[in-house]
Amino acid sequence: MWLCRASRPIVYVLLLGAASHLPETASAQSSRPFVDPDFAVPQRLETAEFRLRMLTINDVVKDYDAVVSSAEQLETISPGPGWPDGLTLEQNLIDLGWHQKEFQLRSSFAYTVVTLDESKVIGCVYINPTAKLGYDAEVYLWARESTLGSSADTSLFEIVEDWLAEEWPFENVAFPGREIDWESWDSIPDAKR
Repeated sequence: MWLCRASRPIVYVLLLGAASHLPETASAQSSRPFVDPDFAVPQRLETAEFRLRMLTINDVVKDYDAVVSSAEQLETISPGPGWPDGLTLEQNLIDLGWHQKEFQLRSSFAYTVVTLDESKVIGCVYINPTAKLGYDAEVYLWARESTLGSSADTSLFEIVEDWLAEEWPFENVAFPGREIDWESWDSIPDAKR
């Protein structure tokens, strides 16, 4: 449920311990809404292996388990130190509440990736606005360390990429740290808003 946190400017105060795990540019402010008011935000995506749905406070225990059991892997996903070191269940609850409220406000969208029987969180997907020139969204995702190398881990990125292209209104989505290395991403100027 944490994807990008660290020494990057973090939009989610969560990342640095206040409330999440994404770069600060994810909280980019714009004169236009992140998605149009009439856009029907997808509530879920289901595959033969997993389901994506809104991340909520009700996921706190399973999400916390996924995060702390994948701490070593999560530290490699975004630049800089920090997250999830020192994460407590209480802080995780705060982070999840933050993500849930942003989803309700349509200012960003955090999805939990769960097994079909909902017994286990296997990752997260974060869809955020960006200030970066040439992009209209930045997306971060991760899968539980124990799924690395599995078909679920391998397919998550491709499935999310296709889902964004088919179901979402974005024209140019960035996957910092995945399709764009962090140094290149950081060098992209912000758009004038």
